[in-house]
Amino acid sequence: MPRRCEIKNNIDSFLYSIEVYPPQFFDNFNPRAEFEKWAAIEVTDFEEIPDGMETMTSPEGLYAVFLHKGPASTGQKTYQYIFEAWLPNSDFLLDDRPHFAMMGEKYKKDDPGSEEELWIPVKQIK
Repeated sequence: MPRRCEIKNNIDSFLYSIEVYPPQFFDNFNPRAEFEKWAAIEVTDFEEIPDGMETMTSPEGLYAVFLHKGPASTGQKTYQYIFEAWLPNSDFLLDDRPHFAMMGEKYKKDDPGSEEELWIPVKQIK
């Protein structure tokens, strides 16, 4: 966050928390298993990249989008609902692409009125 102002070609003010999980990460879920996490913003192009920063392009695909309301610290409850209730009872399977949270103007970290969107990559069951 202290270096965010160095990025000159951002599209909007949204912040993204992106998680890239290894294949089959969720098959035998282990809360201590490692994965890659990015703090990101969307940009128009990769022409000017500040020193020490990297680029990422997320593959296109279908996402299920959920609204988490409440402090970020209670996000586990929303994720638990998604993976233990919604996904098993839906017509979708988890897809092997990055997951992300999109935080806009209503995101206030641990404020009870905070809101963020959780984007879960899915594919239809054939």
